[in-house]
Amino acid sequence: MGLSSAAKGRKPRARLFFGAKDRDRQGYYPTADLQRAETMKAKFFYTGIRVKDLEASVKFYTTLLGMKVRSRNTVDAAKGTVVELVCEGEGGNTLELNYYEKGSSFDTKYEVGEGLDHLAFAIKDLDAALAEAAKAGHPVVQKMQEPGSRYAYIQDPNGIWIELAQFG
Repeated sequence: MGLSSAAKGRKPRARLFFGAKDRDRQGYYPTADLQRAETMKAKFFYTGIRVKDLEASVKFYTTLLGMKVRSRNTVDAAKGTVVELVCEGEGGNTLELNYYEKGSSFDTKYEVGEGLDHLAFAIKDLDAALAEAAKAGHPVVQKMQEPGSRYAYIQDPNGIWIELAQFG
């Protein structure tokens, strides 16, 4: 199964095809939620980001932010690897890390952002989280405060801004 000619000119999603196998995996894809999306045009499903160093990225999101690896798959058609991460016990959205090998048509020059502004994570203790991030080599890029919330930004190993937000 290859990419259609229309898909070749676009940035890829690592998960190229969905089929019966995916629909049966209730724990992995919110198919019930997707079926309930009938009354709207679309239902937000997950966020996929392209990463330069897959193992450093997995370590950042699991060790520093406490996400759990739900799955790791090879996508032969794209010469890539996909790692799906979730926040334990949240039942929320999935963060998909997409890594493309040298020689893949999707292994293009990496530009931080390319339209992605930041990813946000709610935390209980901003000061403790920032101290842990700095110790791990991810210092504060910017801090902000508004009535009822404090938040700060660090960068992941790819340069993507990560918002850590404390409410209340």
